[in-house]
Amino acid sequence: MDIGVEQVRHYRLRGHHLDRKLPPKGLLAAAGACGVQNSPPGAWETALFNRLENCCLRDLRWALEEEKTLLQAWSYRGVPVVFPTAESGVFLTPLVARPGEEPWIYTRGITLALDFLGMTFEELLPLVEEAVHTCLADRTIHSKEALDQALADAVCPGLPPEKQALWDAPSMYGRPDRQTVGGAVVSFLLRPCAFSSLVVFGARQAGSPVFTSFSAWTGQAPAPCPDGERELVRKYLRCYGPSTAADFAAWLGSSPKQARRLWNSLAEELMPVQVEGRTRYLPAGELDALTESGGEEERLLLLGPHDPYLDLRDRWVVLPHPALQRRVWRTVSNPGALVQDGKILGTWTAKVRGERMEVRIDAWDDLTTWQRSRRRPMRHSGNGNWQHSAWTGNTEFGGPALTFGGRADIITHVYSEEEEKYPSRCCIENPWTVKRGERTAANTPWSWHPNGVCPVGVLRERPLPRCRVMARREAVSVRGR
Repeated sequence: MDIGVEQVRHYRLRGHHLDRKLPPKGLLAAAGACGVQNSPPGAWETALFNRLENCCLRDLRWALEEEKTLLQAWSYRGVPVVFPTAESGVFLTPLVARPGEEPWIYTRGITLALDFLGMTFEELLPLVEEAVHTCLADRTIHSKEALDQALADAVCPGLPPEKQALWDAPSMYGRPDRQTVGGAVVSFLLRPCAFSSLVVFGARQAGSPVFTSFSAWTGQAPAPCPDGERELVRKYLRCYGPSTAADFAAWLGSSPKQARRLWNSLAEELMPVQVEGRTRYLPAGELDALTESGGEEERLLLLGPHDPYLDLRDRWVVLPHPALQRRVWRTVSNPGALVQDGKILGTWTAKVRGERMEVRIDAWDDLTTWQRSRRRPMRHSGNGNWQHSAWTGNTEFGGPALTFGGRADIITHVYSEEEEKYPSRCCIENPWTVKRGERTAANTPWSWHPNGVCPVGVLRERPLPRCRVMARREAVSVRGR
């Protein structure tokens, strides 16, 4: 069966709940579609703002930190992911590698430390798992650095005497004055430990992460999900299908062998389809949804960096030109994406200059008449949020580059609350606040710029993945030997 690329985009928009916003009670459905990456911190909040009506920070934080119907843990690709707590058997347990399966992609950098210690991955993982279980059974640890060192100290006494000095030696990664070899090993192996629900994220304190165990955080053991492996593949295909096993492996971040095992668990449900001459696969029950036409009025979206919709492997579906793909998906510091009808039309970036925030939108082509008509002034919804389409004010759209200016003295998108006052560093990663040490009411009026104002979500730089840095160092080291 031949499927057009437009149908694929419409299908994925519906899978990501980007075709229309869900009501507030749809929070778990929005977060559980395929999980929401929270790297950099705050990315999950911006993503859910695009998927939920009347979304505000207070409700999101309540679900994550108080009600605990949402959970944050290291999941696919080893990144922090927010997902429904009840679905830990889908987003965590299936990622546990079986004997004989290669380590995960994001742990390959551990080779330098293993060679230095003269130990294997299989020898160290059980030791770290036992230390995590002991240290986090009934306590929390503040900051990732403190967690690494606490676990390294717990593992050390169980090592052979000749290995203990090597374990406490300065790290060959990062800062050797602040990390030991053991701390580096623990840092790599914490992700696999998370898949067994041994470590999860707690409520952030003073802008830093807090870690504990699943049982200590939720007060209960993880709920088993006998069909978790198959359901993980189904979720992936609802959001990124039709797809292939190779694309699934890249999205998952596991070894090809493990990804193939998970993919084959759903093999009897899959059927091939042709997309632009490429053979791809989709559950047979989803075929009707795939061929369904898009809505009459497609939303014009400002998606933040690392929005789940942008986390696809077949980037040609949403942006055919390789040169433009490199402008959206960078090695570091991805921009946000301007999306309409499921297709990326451009990028947006934001800078804070004093008390002003400047948002620049770079469109590939001149905007169409329909897109220009989508402009409307920003208005307050009455529930603590500023509602908008992609464009506001009276800006003329004659060229590909558009710049908006406005004050940076309120927290935008989900960080806007009607009746609350936030300190300038209530979200330490959010630069779009008042001057340090000051407080401001969230309903502080905007200072309208002649060219209009465009509020956006949280924008942060993405550090270079550790696995890439370590792989490069490892290659240099091997070449040197």
